[in-house]
Amino acid sequence: MNSSSEIKTVSIVGASGYTGGEALRILLAHPFFRVQQVTSERLAGKPVSSTHPNLRGICDLKFEKAEDLSECDILFLGLPHGESQNRFEEFAGKAGVLCDLASDFRIKDGALYEKFYGHIHSAPALAEQFTYAVPEVNRQEIGVAKHFAGAGCIATCSLISLYPLFASGILREQRAFIDAKIGSSATGASPSPASHHPERAGCLRSFQPTGHRHTAELLQYLPNNGERPEVYLSATSTSEVRGILTTAQVFVDPQRTEADVWGVYREHYNSEPFVRIVKDKRSIYRYPEPKLLRGTNFVDIGFELEPETGRLVVMSAIDNLVKGSAGNIVQSLNIRFGYPERLGLEFVGLHPA
Repeated sequence: MNSSSEIKTVSIVGASGYTGGEALRILLAHPFFRVQQVTSERLAGKPVSSTHPNLRGICDLKFEKAEDLSECDILFLGLPHGESQNRFEEFAGKAGVLCDLASDFRIKDGALYEKFYGHIHSAPALAEQFTYAVPEVNRQEIGVAKHFAGAGCIATCSLISLYPLFASGILREQRAFIDAKIGSSATGASPSPASHHPERAGCLRSFQPTGHRHTAELLQYLPNNGERPEVYLSATSTSEVRGILTTAQVFVDPQRTEADVWGVYREHYNSEPFVRIVKDKRSIYRYPEPKLLRGTNFVDIGFELEPETGRLVVMSAIDNLVKGSAGNIVQSLNIRFGYPERLGLEFVGLHPA
């Protein structure tokens, strides 16, 4: 493991998008990462602050073309789905560590990938070189990772909240029903008719009741007893810009109590710096609330047990661009290089927000 005082050079391909821009924001505040270059084919030559106005006076870089990249220690890839797997050799020659913010290397099972992404992976063997970057469930592998595969935002929120329950044996059956409500930034910076403001504003729109691609990550990474768990995921878009709230329903044995559930979460997450259990009977925010997490790397988890049936409702909230994307990667890099885990991720959110 490298010394915590060693500074790493970092560049970002596709830095004009929302996830690339969020990675840039976080990296600029990190004392041991130095941002070297940022690319955008469409905006080459233009200042970063023209696209990311929150970085005015903070970042004086200009966008460059990817072909002009110099070598660096770490390269973030904020490209549309499918591009990273087709351009791996090009980017692997530029950096020792690749961090893919897209979905190209999350799934190692080729059949599972084809089912949920609708096409055959163009370089399936490469997925073995990438480590799934969710520290709360993959910490040991992250510590020795070569490259990092960013997790899906819905998958991150759902996986962290359900992982201890599936791992502990407390569940009556390895089955979960999940509803995810998602802010508009999760669709990316490129507009579509569905994301056009007059069409999206004020909506609670069910956009993928079945077959959401993040289901594949849950099937692959949730603990199991030799058989894949059953996961039924539905996704609903909201008019909020940032944030995800997942509500999952699972079933425990009727003799189980909320104290048992508390014990499971304490055992798994007591030392995790970004996991908070939110269950406050006296607060107006009794359960996880996405708006309180804007800009933060926290994941808040709440639950309520229906004793007579054993139905356990688990609620979880994150900022989809931070914990659901760039923040997860930076946290993983901190672990990999021996930096304090919270570095660059210290922002604690706002209230009121």
